[in-house]
Amino acid sequence: MTSVLYPDLPENGLIVLIGASGAGKSTLARTWPASQVLSLDGLRGVVSDDPGRQDATADAADVLKLILERRMARKLNTVIDATNVEQSVRMELVMAAKRHGMPTVAVVVATPLDVCLKRQGPRPDNRRVPEAVVRAQHQAMVHSHQRLAAEGFNTVVFSDVLYRLQPFLKRLSQAREAELGRDGSTGLGDLLLVRRFFGPEILPLWRWRPGSDLVTGRDRVAEIRLGQQYLILAFRDDVDGEGDFGFDVLLPCLVDPECTGQAWAPVHSVTDLHKALTGAMDNDPDIVCTIHGDPVDVAQETDDQDDDPEGRADLEAQVASAVRA
Repeated sequence: MTSVLYPDLPENGLIVLIGASGAGKSTLARTWPASQVLSLDGLRGVVSDDPGRQDATADAADVLKLILERRMARKLNTVIDATNVEQSVRMELVMAAKRHGMPTVAVVVATPLDVCLKRQGPRPDNRRVPEAVVRAQHQAMVHSHQRLAAEGFNTVVFSDVLYRLQPFLKRLSQAREAELGRDGSTGLGDLLLVRRFFGPEILPLWRWRPGSDLVTGRDRVAEIRLGQQYLILAFRDDVDGEGDFGFDVLLPCLVDPECTGQAWAPVHSVTDLHKALTGAMDNDPDIVCTIHGDPVDVAQETDDQDDDPEGRADLEAQVASAVRA
């Protein structure tokens, strides 16, 4: 069966991307679901912890062949994200598909050589391919085009004729609708802000503490915990008195290590969370203590529990509850 949008691509088959390093193969590959893409760089990282480690290529290729064989047996659409400029490599891939009666498509990513070379510059050292190698790959890609049909590919196309933006945006839209709960699910709800600030990886560790509600506009306390390590955070819906919002993290008081108040500092990213956990934020100038205020105001009355220039005092009861839980 062939899709109306992509007259040259089968619904399920083997799609082999062919192009030099820097041609944009991985960008194109990301328009398919991640589960359908076998990336040689990614598998090098799996077997060696370094996607650029060349002496891990043989091991990564072995893993790729094994997974490909299993996916072809299940009749699953599979995209091979590698240079694939060697005929011997392509022939093995085609044979795996044909053993299971799967159609094969060669997608030539014919990016100009100067662009491929230019894209090596910003890459990290372990991912930068030498100029001579890129030139050889590009030449091999150009020379391979006339042989691809004879190698057994059912279809040969150039990447610039594919319609990949529409399915890519559709998949992103569906994921976003699910996050917002517009697909009939509960969605992320009040974790949407958490994801925005700290990324999706934090969500399984995040727990809102009972006792406050975002809808009412009151501060809300949360905990990030894994084993014995944890952070206490507070959502602030009016940080600057002008309707802005953000998160504070609980830190030691700068003025008195035995202070019974709560000292808070703003956090904007997962990097700030790491700093807070490791003590790198303990001298942050933005720390505001509910008893001592900020470091500039140390001379003020330290026993004035009502002195709360940033409005954080109302969090103390929630924090105490969070720590005890």
